[in-house]
Amino acid sequence: MKRLLEPGTLYGAISRLEKQEWIEALVTEERRRPYRITGSGITALREQVATLEQVAMVGKKRLATLEGF
Repeated sequence: MKRLLEPGTLYGAISRLEKQEWIEALVTEERRRPYRITGSGITALREQVATLEQVAMVGKKRLATLEGF
């Protein structure tokens, strides 16, 4: 079975999100390190979702034109 994430991938992503101030670390609970999305993180996520929705809409339209083939 193929791994979805390589070692270090998740921690690298968390580090980048923290540097952008899109997430913030909360108090450590035992061995777990919880995070919370910030206000600017919510804004960035909304922008990304809107972009993905536009891409999906264009893709659906293009697929619809191929249905006749």
